[in-house]
Amino acid sequence: MKGRLLIEGAWVDGASVDVLRDKYRGNVYGEMAVASPGQVDQAVASAARAVAERSLSPYQRYRILLEASRIIAARAEPLMELLRDEAGFTRADGQNEVSRCVQTLELAAEEAKRLQGELVPMQAADGIKRRMGFTLRFPLGVVCAITPFNSPLNIVAHKIAPALAGGNAVIIKPSELAPLGAVALCEALLDAGLPPERLSLVHGDGTAIGTQLLADPRIAFYAFTGSTRVGRIIQREAGLRKTQLELGSIASTLVCHDADIDTAIPKILNAGLRKAGQVCTSTQMLFVDRRIAGPFQDKLLAAARTLRYGDPADPATDIGPMISAHHAQRAQAWINEAVAAGATLLLGGHCEGTVLAPTILTNVAPHLRVRCEEIFAPVISLITYDDLDAALAQINGTPFGLSVGCFTANLHQAFDLAHKLRFGGIHINEASSARVDAMPFGGVKDSGFGREGPAYAIREMTEERLVTIAY
Repeated sequence: MKGRLLIEGAWVDGASVDVLRDKYRGNVYGEMAVASPGQVDQAVASAARAVAERSLSPYQRYRILLEASRIIAARAEPLMELLRDEAGFTRADGQNEVSRCVQTLELAAEEAKRLQGELVPMQAADGIKRRMGFTLRFPLGVVCAITPFNSPLNIVAHKIAPALAGGNAVIIKPSELAPLGAVALCEALLDAGLPPERLSLVHGDGTAIGTQLLADPRIAFYAFTGSTRVGRIIQREAGLRKTQLELGSIASTLVCHDADIDTAIPKILNAGLRKAGQVCTSTQMLFVDRRIAGPFQDKLLAAARTLRYGDPADPATDIGPMISAHHAQRAQAWINEAVAAGATLLLGGHCEGTVLAPTILTNVAPHLRVRCEEIFAPVISLITYDDLDAALAQINGTPFGLSVGCFTANLHQAFDLAHKLRFGGIHINEASSARVDAMPFGGVKDSGFGREGPAYAIREMTEERLVTIAY
């Protein structure tokens, strides 16, 4: 597949071409056109003109996004093959990515029709008579979306679809490690009838192109998923312009003594290991009450040993490769460092090329990188606790606050945990990566701010205006 640039309503070649290789065997699966600075400028100019010259009604936006969802669903098989090559997804991961993208587009389509203001209770103020007020919502203008490699289709949809639903024009800059999912989504939107000038796509080095996009005052909003380090740069350069930043994480899942172990373990393993652990909400720290730690560990290891890892083209594979050999080797180095410092390796710990075997550690000291930095790999540190409040202090003690999972049968404790844990999402009887695309999704602290989820993102990507009338 040839990943060209979408500029001024047309697919064009770039200044150069990068060859793309699949994440397991290293075979060529496509090309990526690299944008020149002039082409990036053209893309922004085209988006700015589209906003100024032509608008789409809410119903038109609804019809386009709904049709795009149907097109993506009809192209599921080739898209899953692309995701296998581009991101190393197993068939299960690919199916989940495509089906979630379909749902995200459907949700955004519905929200396009529901975008509305509200009546302001003017007479709540003393002495106000014969005056009414209401708000209206309007598009911001040009939205710039910068997306990561670990969800090449659905995260892109979470940026583009609400932006379009709100009446904006969009420039998408996908990860150079996985750029073609964005191309496929743009093709679907254009085939669904989106005026091509409302969507631009540029590829290339994130530092160079990102810096140019941040410096362009014609862009009104930046939607970014990626590292906290880059998020800080975006926020600084954006100035008074709006941003939505979904950043780093060290996700935890807590298992209380009264938890249903048999229900919890499959969810925890899925949360920690799906997409080779390359999910911002992957369970990295697993806190288990010492009273049940023995049987829990035995069952966890027994279930983990049944998981197959390796070739994502094999339908039986549960865990595929990481995005690169460098990423796999970096994670293995952190594992080796932990073991050398006294951690116990219960499972895995080795890599073959880009595939890191699912890994479970215990007796991991808090200062080790597998616990205190985001590992972004299929690695879980099992931590036993005696005192719940002490465990909560450790969970809350990281700089991040994106998502946390908690398993308990005690309703009173569940509500108590919801009040004590400072995270954007707190999931009771689910693991940390539990997500439904309709819900608000985002973090606190160094995990960023703003919310994804079409109903919530569309409000981020529009501005509210007050109208008052005296009569």
